[in-house]
Amino acid sequence: MITLYGIPNCDTIKKARKWLEANDCDYQFHDFRKDGLQEQQLKSWVAELGWEVLLNKRGTTWRQQPDDIKESIDEASAIELMLEYPAMIKRPVLDTGAVRKVGFKDTEYAALLG
Repeated sequence: MITLYGIPNCDTIKKARKWLEANDCDYQFHDFRKDGLQEQQLKSWVAELGWEVLLNKRGTTWRQQPDDIKESIDEASAIELMLEYPAMIKRPVLDTGAVRKVGFKDTEYAALLG
């Protein structure tokens, strides 16, 4: 089963969901804010994909962090921040069961799920 992780009001999530539905891909949506995120799951994503890929430094939540946090960010503190502020996780995270993909590009989804 495909799981799409994110927050429902995110424009990129909306695009990914629209693509999945238009291409008849059954999926489950996991809302970080409502459904939470287990620390162990985030750590496994970090081990597989890298914390730099998962941490969204372009969003409002990141920009609101104090400069000392932003300047001293490392894997441990990034995990801590993403668990505390799930909106800091780059979206969407697509999990096919075998492959995890961060972000949305229709061509990549087509290659992966086509």
